[in-house]
Amino acid sequence: MPVTAKLSREFYEKFGDKIADEFVNWFNQVDATYRSEFKDLFEAHFPRLESKLEQRLAQFDAKLERRLGEQTRWLFGTWAIVLAAVIGLWFRR
Repeated sequence: MPVTAKLSREFYEKFGDKIADEFVNWFNQVDATYRSEFKDLFEAHFPRLESKLEQRLAQFDAKLERRLGEQTRWLFGTWAIVLAAVIGLWFRR
């Protein structure tokens, strides 16, 4: 959705319709060129960015899974100790 450059009526009055229209057309050509170049750059570099993102997400997932496994082990260990203490206190009565 290109944005068409517009100039004030004063600009048209001062420089004339021909020069003002050429100026507007030049702005629109520059805009179209930059949009095209940006699109080409984006299409060229997006797959690389996407693959890096996927790699980092996989690393994060592996790290998170490992840490959750460690925490779960500690949780069950703590739960076993508390359960043993409660059972010991129950039979001590």
